Amino acid sequence: MTLRVGVSALPYTAAGIDFVREAERLGADSVWVPEFWAFDALTPIGYLAARTSTIRLATGIVQLGARTPAMLAMSALSLQALSGGRFVLGVGTSGPQVMEGWHGVRFDRPVLRTRETIEIVRAIASGERLEHDGEVYTLPLSGGDGRSLRSPVPPTSIPIYVAALGPANLRLTGALADGWIGNSFMPEHAAVFLDPIRHGAMSTGRELADLDLVVAVGVELTDDVDEAARRHAEGYAFTFGAMGSATHNFYNDAFERQGFGDDVREVQRLWLAGDREAARRRVPVEIGLRTNLVGTDDLVRERLRLYRDAGITTLRAGLPGDGMVGDLETPLDQLGRLLDLVSEVNAERTGRAARPGPSPASG
Repeated sequence: MTLRVGVSALPYTAAGIDFVREAERLGADSVWVPEFWAFDALTPIGYLAARTSTIRLATGIVQLGARTPAMLAMSALSLQALSGGRFVLGVGTSGPQVMEGWHGVRFDRPVLRTRETIEIVRAIASGERLEHDGEVYTLPLSGGDGRSLRSPVPPTSIPIYVAALGPANLRLTGALADGWIGNSFMPEHAAVFLDPIRHGAMSTGRELADLDLVVAVGVELTDDVDEAARRHAEGYAFTFGAMGSATHNFYNDAFERQGFGDDVREVQRLWLAGDREAARRRVPVEIGLRTNLVGTDDLVRERLRLYRDAGITTLRAGLPGDGMVGDLETPLDQLGRLLDLVSEVNAERTGRAARPGPSPASG
């Protein structure tokens, strides 16, 4: 396996756009645009399609249920045409707070909703007449005047990646998706995530290697390892305490399956009790180190080998600032150094050194 590097970005300002363009120039394979309760993910990608030429343009992620599957397919077809085939549709179910509190959509049957959305998007993109008799979506609706329609757009390939943490969604990802969008991932415990994906892939006659395995990592190349690791660890207090309800937090479940159940439960308890500072201090520094690329070049190089050997194919790098506040020098310097380290680690397998550039599917 060789590693590619993508970047997380917030391309809503001139500086944010410049960051993506410079990341492309340096050799980043992909850019991942988020969607939460602020900006959407699709509009910025349309703008980036006109301002870039080789970098893959990925949603990381669009929230399933916020749009009908057909509307999502229409947007994906538009962006694939505008980008010259560089668009990647990253999808995820989000969580009940966002879906029910922000979109007013009931958060139910998330795995089934993911499956049916993928099936409908692929049917539309492939030029099939749209008929779907599912438990979540029925097209056309029965008892009305709706007709089974076919898109006039020529058949188009839309790579679909799924953000998944739980075993059932991971198995679905392996069975149906072109790629996995992962976080909360430690290469030391890769089997927690990759075994269900592998089993899902095998159920449809595929292999794990048929998927692009994308993992989010914060990147900070520094000699002050202890301070940086502590800071990255403390950033998880919000994730453990607020990203989910008091009874159900997908991120906490993922860390529990990796052996940190007692830790995340205590962090959540402290956060919900209002002691945010104690919650931050309670996060084990090991979590900050193992889920990110933090430290000296030597330390990061060793971590990169672990990701490579686990089978991860793309690192979605979160860089300091991401250009949003106008400071391009810091994130781009860190990205350049990371690309050089990834090139060195890849060369250990290939026997030649070259910066990881865009994937063959790009451009």
